[in-house]
Amino acid sequence: MTLIGPASHSYFSQRLRLHYADWGNAEKPPLILLHGGKDHCRNWDWVAQELRDDWHIIAPDVRGHGDSQWSTDGNYTTMAMVTDLAQLVHQLDLSPVTIVAHSMGGNIALRYTGLYPDTVRKLVAIEGLGPGPEMLAEREKIGQLQRVRNSIKEKRNASGRQVKRYATFEDALKRMQDANGHLSDEQARHLTTHAVIRNEDGSYSWKFDPYVQHWDSIDLSQDDIHELWSNISCPTQLHYGADSWASNPEKDGRIQYFGDNVTVKEFADAGHWLHHDQFDQFVGELRDFL
Repeated sequence: MTLIGPASHSYFSQRLRLHYADWGNAEKPPLILLHGGKDHCRNWDWVAQELRDDWHIIAPDVRGHGDSQWSTDGNYTTMAMVTDLAQLVHQLDLSPVTIVAHSMGGNIALRYTGLYPDTVRKLVAIEGLGPGPEMLAEREKIGQLQRVRNSIKEKRNASGRQVKRYATFEDALKRMQDANGHLSDEQARHLTTHAVIRNEDGSYSWKFDPYVQHWDSIDLSQDDIHELWSNISCPTQLHYGADSWASNPEKDGRIQYFGDNVTVKEFADAGHWLHHDQFDQFVGELRDFL
């Protein structure tokens, strides 16, 4: 498939200049495609190519990712990213908007929709609920105050590390392929092309801020997050890959915090990036739902 690329634009949120790709057709209903952690907005190019004739597609780079600015203080809280999404919807006057989001982006989109349910028309979150009950239980054993201490130590250690550099583009491509064995060569090369920046010495580094890997230990309580999920009133699908590490909410009990408007779809032979691993099936499900 020949991809015809989007236009690049920027907006400001909390004093950061944030980038988004606009696929045109401004007269069509708005659709936001929101990527996951250590990823970028061009992750959605194949989906956007399929849907661009029927939708006005906006694909933002989350702060610290892609061509968006890095957070000046190195902090990347989920709620700061929720604020960025709220600003995008507000500034571009996108409400009511449809959102399709992956992983970290799904977490952001679910929280935003719970805060402002009237502004979202439909929502698809791909493995976006965050840590499952078992992971949360292990985290609770550490205790909140010790998690804060650990977070400070992690950031202190991170400040002394150099940004990872790859001698050649092919080295970065191999890392991309190693991270997701389901990707085709074409997919991996396209994703890597938009994921790296070339340094002055000719080496390559990932565009994302290394600090995005160090989640802040202070966040909303699980009770507050569950309340946000229960506030979601629009038709919503939660997508999961059968081969993924992520915990399916129908199996771990978290579906109880959602209403009857929310359904779970599981994709066989797919991992965490199920929208790449089972592209045709994913797009088919997405078209039917939207």
